[in-house]
Amino acid sequence: EAVYREVVIGGRRLGEKDVYRVERAITQGWMIVQGIKIIYPVEITIHPGEVEVISLAREKGIETVLMDDAKARAASEMAGLRPIGTLWLILKAVKNHMLNFDEFLSTLEDIIRSGFYLKEEVYLKAVRKARELSGD
Repeated sequence: EAVYREVVIGGRRLGEKDVYRVERAITQGWMIVQGIKIIYPVEITIHPGEVEVISLAREKGIETVLMDDAKARAASEMAGLRPIGTLWLILKAVKNHMLNFDEFLSTLEDIIRSGFYLKEEVYLKAVRKARELSGD
């Protein structure tokens, strides 16, 4: 619920253009909003939404979680989970032919514009990898 409040409600308040995509994913059933009782206290101070993701994953027996924040990734590893990042996810979409190279670049530009931070060398490495995976 904390993630929903931040992404959808907060995003709508800020006029974020991608809120409708998340709402559609929820309506279509491939994203689920679920309240969670925190069953796994995290020793590191992280965002409440990240604590909920870790707790829900532990409760449901899910091994992999999407985490970009370094502290949240460390907390999820301490909880016995495997964190993956947004960059990994969109590269996987290229590998699985869900995004072509141009769509990868567009997606990467969009998330950077929305505040996602990448070091220059990570950005360049990701672009090279996407080009290789897409065959472009």
